[in-house]
Parts: sequence; structure tokens; C-alpha cells
Amino acid sequence: MPIVKPFMNSLRFSTTAGAGTGTGAAYNILATAFTTDAGAAATAFPSSPAYYNLYINGQIQTADTSATTTTTIPDGDTLGAATPIVVEFVVN
Repeated sequence: MPIVKPFMNSLRFSTTAGAGTGTGAAYNILATAFTTDAGAAATAFPSSPAYYNLYINGQIQTADTSATTTTTIPDGDTLGAATPIVVEFVVN
């Protein structure tokens, strides 16, 4: 019997910390503040990814430092406005 690998894909979104609002636990970045790999404005994040990776200034963040919804990345800290933020969703 052949082994069938499950479909896996990754979707990456990028922005800067200055696109977020609030400070501390109230810090929030809207999905619409991100651009896709194709350079288009994002409208929403995937609704049920297998997992996601969050990178702040090129450093991967541990799972306990963030959360996502289809429309936001809430709960961050105050960062320099030009700090790059990339989130990669792995979907299947």
C-alpha cells in the first residue's frame, strides 16, 4: 500500500511592530496590517492552522509568548516601530 503524505502548506505574513496598537497585554496587530508573500494586503489569517511560528526581529518566539485569531495577533510587548514581525501559518 503506498504511503500518502498529507497536504501541508505554509502561508507567511509580514509587517512591522509599528502597525500594532496598545502596549503590554493590550498590544494587538490586525491581520489587515500584514502583507502576504505575494505582496498583497492580507484580509485574514487561516482559521484552523496546524500550527504557526511567530518571528520578531528574525527570532522565533516560543509558544507561550503569543496567540492568534483569524483577525489579530494579540498580547505583545512594546517594540520599536520598525521591528519586523513575520508570522508563518502551517496549514493542512
